[in-house]
Amino acid sequence: KRTCFLSAHNTISKIHTDTMKLSLALLASAFAATSAFSPAATKVSVTRSSSSLDASRNRDKVASRSKWAESRGYGTVAEADAEAESATGLMTNDEGLEYVRLANAAGDTSDIYLYGGVVTSYKVGGQEYIAVRPDAKMDGSKPISGGLSHCWPQFGPGEIQQHGFARNVNWTVKSMTDTTVELEMAPSDYTKEMWDKEFLCTFSVALEDDKLSTKMFVENKGEESFDFQAALHSYFTVSAIENLSIAGSFAGKEFLNKMVGDGEMQTEDREEITISEEYDRVYMGVNDPVLKDSGTGKTLTVMNTAGYEDTVLWNPFGNEGMGYNNFVCVESVKFDPVTLEGGNSWTGDMALKAGDL
Repeated sequence: KRTCFLSAHNTISKIHTDTMKLSLALLASAFAATSAFSPAATKVSVTRSSSSLDASRNRDKVASRSKWAESRGYGTVAEADAEAESATGLMTNDEGLEYVRLANAAGDTSDIYLYGGVVTSYKVGGQEYIAVRPDAKMDGSKPISGGLSHCWPQFGPGEIQQHGFARNVNWTVKSMTDTTVELEMAPSDYTKEMWDKEFLCTFSVALEDDKLSTKMFVENKGEESFDFQAALHSYFTVSAIENLSIAGSFAGKEFLNKMVGDGEMQTEDREEITISEEYDRVYMGVNDPVLKDSGTGKTLTVMNTAGYEDTVLWNPFGNEGMGYNNFVCVESVKFDPVTLEGGNSWTGDMALKAGDL
């Protein structure tokens, strides 16, 4: 088994004679629950004092927000929150990370973080379609576990770090409006240490009336060619994993089941995929998945119209710490490496369209 990500291309091309292992590292371990209870009288007293203090602080916070809302002409705090939700532009979360919020005339919104260039939210009619795991770090200490996370220039393990570096560097805002943003990632000392290529990546997001459109545009700014893989490691919300089915051109397609041994090629016989165990499967040549959630009565169509040719399905079934029951990864992938000649470019187009069952 070779570690170079180019070996994945050779292995997949011989799917009838070879097996391979693309193993994705487990994204996180479950957090252990802790208890603040102690039978000692002194501990109970401290806990009660802390609770009283918290309650007092909460009352002060509510009063302060009510006063703030009134001073700005809002009737209630709820109205002020609604106004904040529809605000657009560059913002900062509680952990200090910057993100751009888009909003359209219908009240749909989308959030895109500069750290990792990752879309972490897409709300249509108040319904959230993009998931962020409960164990995600939103302070820049590690890649955000959730959203439409970039895997570039490598997917999975290989010559450089897992899934490449695009998901754990700061992208810059090239342009933005109320409904669009264009982010850019250029080489830095950090990226050159592991992958010294002359590239420029531009990631555009557009919140349209009926869908969320994304475009990954890769340019080779040098004279020498380079190879890369690309993926959106997309996390989507589900009401419960038992309520989910995934339609698409799966039936009759061969896929790599990475949960069997070192990876085993199998043939899919189902028209729609349901998940009742841990999943990590690479479906080559499938790029038209549609998520169906019987719990919400909603659908989400993943429209891969350029670049992304394959689909990876992943779910850490049973892992409560990761919140397995409320998300599924349906990833848009260009698994076979792209050879990009000097001066040339590559585009990956993916859009999300919400609907009703």
